[in-house]
Parts: sequence; structure tokens; C-alpha cells
Amino acid sequence: MITQTKKPSLLVTGSVFIGRSLLHSLRNVDALIMAIVLPIILMLMFTYVFGGAIDPSGQYVNYVVPGIILLCAGFGSSSTAFDVATDMTNGIIDRFRTMPIRSMNVITGHVVASLARNLLATGVVIIIALLVGFRPTGSIFEWFAAVGVIALFILTITWLFAAIGLVASSPAAASGYGFVILFLPYLSSAFVPTITMPKWLQGVAENQPITPIIETIRSLLVGGEVANQIWWAIGWCFLILIASIIWATWTFKMKAGRR
Repeated sequence: MITQTKKPSLLVTGSVFIGRSLLHSLRNVDALIMAIVLPIILMLMFTYVFGGAIDPSGQYVNYVVPGIILLCAGFGSSSTAFDVATDMTNGIIDRFRTMPIRSMNVITGHVVASLARNLLATGVVIIIALLVGFRPTGSIFEWFAAVGVIALFILTITWLFAAIGLVASSPAAASGYGFVILFLPYLSSAFVPTITMPKWLQGVAENQPITPIIETIRSLLVGGEVANQIWWAIGWCFLILIASIIWATWTFKMKAGRR
């Protein structure tokens, strides 16, 4: 008599792939350390080297930290593109497809593990920021709201990097494509107010996704009028998140189906 293998639940397979990705993160300690160290170096450089020239009042650290938080998320999430591209090119997806599991969970595992990893890295960056003079004034509710926006941004950009890793021809190419996205915070209000930029650049800086996210976090943590910024921030995140999930799912099915 032929017995049919029972297919494990999505919860079980999902937890296995998340554990696999977290284990890879623990083994690749260098990447995790660099994802934390690079934003901290940038924060120290902008605070102590450029801060006096940009804001002689000594309060520049309060302005720059929200941008550094998003940089930290970007650096940490960018490794997802490399990890996904590696899985797609080393043949392991073929092995997963022979098992009674939903192989797309391997991508979900990378995304959830990246979210956990980058929330931890963000916490470390905030602690260092407090040590160098960051003085947030937000209430507990505002802190929860800020963390929610940060988590949504990390989830969004991680799915975007996952989609990039799927379309890239190699892990090296995935890293290169992802690196371009990391320049977006520099063309926003992360380090200087957009009003100080040339007129033609102001339009780019004020109407790209990163600026309302940074302004929302900044207003929640150090005071200011959130106004419509939070809705623009959430709207941009959900738009990119949905597009990235659809893109990643379609690309995975196309690539995995051809194997």
C-alpha cells in the first residue's frame, strides 16, 4: 500500500526556515557587526566632525539619529538580497522543491530573521546614541508608535531586498543592486533639512519615501508636528511592501518553476 506523506503546516515549515536564517546570521557574525558598526561610525562622524558646522547649538545629534536609525535598517536588510540570491543559485531550492513543503517559505524565513536581527541592531544604535547625547522627549505612546514605524520600514525594505535577490543573476550582483538603495537616505532630510538643498534637489528629497518616514520618527522621538507625515510614511511603506511581496512571489514561482 502506498502511503502519502503528510504535508507539514505552514507554521511548522515557516518556523524551520526562520530558524535556519537566524542560524546563518549567528554564523555570519561579521555581517551583523558591520550592520551595527557602520551606522554608529556615521553617527559619530556626523555628530562630532560635521555637527558643529551644521548646528553650532550642539543639538545636531537629536536631528541626525532618526536618519541613522534608517541607515542601520538599510545596512542590515541589504544582506537579505545576498542571502536570497545565494539560495537561488546554489541549488538548495531544487532540494526544497522535492520536499512536501512550501518552498517559498525560504524567502519568508530570510525576511522574518532579518526583521528580528535589524530590530536588535537598531536597539544597539539607539543605546549608543543615548551615550553620545541623544535626548528624546517622546512619551511611551510616541516611542511605541516610532518603533512600529521603524519595524514597518524594516519589513518593507527587507522584502524589497528579497525581491532584488530573486531577480539578481548572482549574489554579487544582488549586493550591487541593493547598495544603490542605501543612497536614498542621503537624498532626504536625514542629515540636513531639505530647505538647505538646491531647489531642484528639494523636490526629489521631499517627495521620495525616506523623508516622511524620517520626519515621522524624528517628530515622535524629539518633538514636532507629525501632521500628515505619518500617513505618507505608512502609505509609502505599504505601497512598497505590497509591490515587493508580489514581485518576489511572482519571480520565485517563475524561477523555481524553470528548475
